[in-house]
Amino acid sequence: MGQRGLIKGPKQMLDMWEKYKERCDNRSIVVFDHNKKTGDYDVNEVIHPVTYTIKGFAVFLGMTEQNFYSTYSKNPKFEYVIARVREECEVDTREKFELGMINPKLAGLWMSKYGYSTREVNNITGADNGPLEFAWPQEGHEIAERDEET
Repeated sequence: MGQRGLIKGPKQMLDMWEKYKERCDNRSIVVFDHNKKTGDYDVNEVIHPVTYTIKGFAVFLGMTEQNFYSTYSKNPKFEYVIARVREECEVDTREKFELGMINPKLAGLWMSKYGYSTREVNNITGADNGPLEFAWPQEGHEIAERDEET
């Protein structure tokens, strides 16, 4: 670990990101199933995807997460790629929760990395710190028409 400048350009980083995602999506594990008829255990290798993370991507590249950020995050040519990687990590995690691939009891832990919270917000205020009020368009008045007036 600790290599600097392994990736020379954004296209190369995107290609490496796609290879990393493919590796995550195709991870295999060994499962032991008990066969009640024979009393033996059947050994099966099954595909078990793992969640995408920036830390995992950095390790895939052969560097630490800290080294990854210090090498690429301040370089403007990698800005778009790093933003895309972050968003794809978030989407992947959400999809795996929604599909039941990750235990929902872990949602708070995982999703807090992306700014989500399990806390309930009770006191929402408007711009003037007063109560938040919604003005729904009246029947026959489309929202687009209201926007044109302002």
